[in-house]
Amino acid sequence: MPQVRIIAKNFMDMVAALPAMKLDKLYDSSLICEAVLRSLPPLAKKYVLQMLFIDLPVSARTMEEWVLPDGSSKHKVAIDRLLQLRIFLEVIDRKRESSYRLNPIFQENLRKYLIHGGTLPREPMPSNVTVRLPTLEDLDAYAIEQWECFLLQLINSGQVERLTGFNPSMIKVFQRGLLSTRDNEPPKLTENGFQFLLMDTNAQLWYIIREYISSSEGHGVDPAELISFLLELSFHAPGKAYNMNTLADVQKSAISDLAALGLVKLQQGRKDNWFIPTKLATNLSMSLSDSSSRKEGFVVVETNFRLYAYSTSKLHCEILRLFARVEYQLPNLIVGAITKESLYNAFENGISGEQIIAFLQQNAHPRVAEKTPSVPENVTDQIRLWETDRNRVEMVASNLYDDFPSKEVFEAACDFGREIGGLLWEDTKKMCLIVRGESHQEMRDFLRRQK
Repeated sequence: MPQVRIIAKNFMDMVAALPAMKLDKLYDSSLICEAVLRSLPPLAKKYVLQMLFIDLPVSARTMEEWVLPDGSSKHKVAIDRLLQLRIFLEVIDRKRESSYRLNPIFQENLRKYLIHGGTLPREPMPSNVTVRLPTLEDLDAYAIEQWECFLLQLINSGQVERLTGFNPSMIKVFQRGLLSTRDNEPPKLTENGFQFLLMDTNAQLWYIIREYISSSEGHGVDPAELISFLLELSFHAPGKAYNMNTLADVQKSAISDLAALGLVKLQQGRKDNWFIPTKLATNLSMSLSDSSSRKEGFVVVETNFRLYAYSTSKLHCEILRLFARVEYQLPNLIVGAITKESLYNAFENGISGEQIIAFLQQNAHPRVAEKTPSVPENVTDQIRLWETDRNRVEMVASNLYDDFPSKEVFEAACDFGREIGGLLWEDTKKMCLIVRGESHQEMRDFLRRQK
């Protein structure tokens, strides 16, 4: 059975998808230039810094000489990324040879940033104006509580306490593609929704932000303006208070939506209101592979398929129920087992065996995370075997053709079926064949022409 996959794009993928004019406008900010530079592969960073004070195009052949022969694949990845983000502009001369030069707008603003330093568009508020600010520990707890409450609402909104300030329109945006809503039926998780719950927190955050930005265009908000604000937000210091009056109307609206997700905390004073970024906000410009943002694991899996999760979180318990049988829950311990029935239920909901294995490995308790492997091999092998056992037979809509007038017409039909990729089976002796259902009309038209 084909599996649905959620592609969790980061901010730079969203930046690369912007039109050229909006990208150049984005690069007017030196902070955005720095954020883009930080996101690049190491070799791409080297190329940018190497060409930062070169105002003429550099030929592609010359740049290929900058790397050893075994680095050609990394060179290609770096060049492709720089072209996608319009950091490099390709110049083709009369001899059809390519050269590259830095985008002048990006080049000028990055030069200014490196020489004079960058300044945030707003400074933290003085401590004598703000009331007692939450500690970093309190802020982390608040962010986790808000984020987990959102995920719990996603799993089962009817049984979750309404701790977050979601308005109905925004919850629909955040849950778009993750929940299926049918008339007279309660919302249910889609295959994408089940897979979303097993993703890393940063990947989940990027998926939600991507949906939020894509929906903003329908409300007359420029996506480039939102991306710019969110990237700037990632440069703010967590735990510091910033005045809401320094924000534009679009930014104020975005801040109230992001507060419901736990990216910022809002507070009110006697005269001014302010927002306090959490670590979720500062992680926005991080890489998916950055392990520093990942939380400490909590799951121990034994060779007898028993599962122990050292956690007090309701969310962890609900996620484990997606693929395991939870037997009982103590104040700080969840005990369960991975069974054939629980896995079949997960597979039915669109969760793959590899996703379950990856979740167990990424969330392995520190005591077992240092071991190799962190999840017993007999458990991972059995998960894969149960998945393949379920997928031994694949149902495909198809059509049977027989009673051909001659062997020549039969063979021509077989050849045509192969060409269009629709032939599933043929029997030369009985002169019959089976074609995929989607190729039926093409095959009918072909046979009519043969007559």
